[in-house]
Amino acid sequence: MCGIVGLFIKDKSLEPQLGALLTDMLVTMTDRGPDSAGIAIYGGQSENGAKLTLQSDNPEVDFASLAEDLGKAIDASVTGRIIDTHIVLSLPADKIAQARLALPDLRPSVKFMSTGETMEIYKEVGLPKDVAARFELSGMSGSHGIGHTRMATESAVTTLGAHPFSTGLDQCLVHNGSLSNHNSLRRKLRREGIQIETENDTEVGAAYLTWKMQTGSSLGEALESSLTDLDGFFTFVVGTKDGFGVVRDPIACKPAVMAETDQYVAFGSEYRALVNLPGIEGARVWEPEPATVYFWNH
Repeated sequence: MCGIVGLFIKDKSLEPQLGALLTDMLVTMTDRGPDSAGIAIYGGQSENGAKLTLQSDNPEVDFASLAEDLGKAIDASVTGRIIDTHIVLSLPADKIAQARLALPDLRPSVKFMSTGETMEIYKEVGLPKDVAARFELSGMSGSHGIGHTRMATESAVTTLGAHPFSTGLDQCLVHNGSLSNHNSLRRKLRREGIQIETENDTEVGAAYLTWKMQTGSSLGEALESSLTDLDGFFTFVVGTKDGFGVVRDPIACKPAVMAETDQYVAFGSEYRALVNLPGIEGARVWEPEPATVYFWNH
């Protein structure tokens, strides 16, 4: 049992409140997942073109001079912004692959959270309210974001095991449920060159979508394919640079509710995650249908 929240802003005047609204939604879902929590925020583009978000259990050591060291290694301008155990590196978009190759030698203990032009992922072990406070999530702004509170059932409670998972540029996924064919799929996707860091079944779901889109599918088509290619039960909420998607498996045994107004589209594992959103009393509220893909983009 885990808790998922998501918010896609349609009215730009609401963008400065994205972090505060998502934080309230996330904390409300604490009893569905007290082990760890995470959030993906789609905010402004990096001044250099791209962002690389990293985590360290020893940030004082690992992040010291990291931007400078990486800049020398890839021969590019790199700047860094430290937030608790995470650092957001800003670098040229065409240097992302080179940076990912260089970092294991420069800082072997850092963990990759996300890459892209607008997305930043923050996640840690602990209660959602504590994780949110550590990263000052309530002060963040952006166009859309998704969050997750985890109750671990199949893998260890670690930072890498927390959601969201990102396996592609500006792409992330959160999941409530369990995939039964993740081991065979993981082997297949690794043979296809998709980078998978953990043994978590949710990361396989994210990697599957990345692979499908790399081979020509749109996100909507990839989500449609997941309904036949992924075994198990799942509710997915997916973020991309421009959009926000939702799909439930054909049985749809995991709870989900959505709300839409002229200002936003919201998702919660339970309605109580949505009750403090502005204008919720006038929203169209519904339960997403089984085996149906929903998607909104800017």
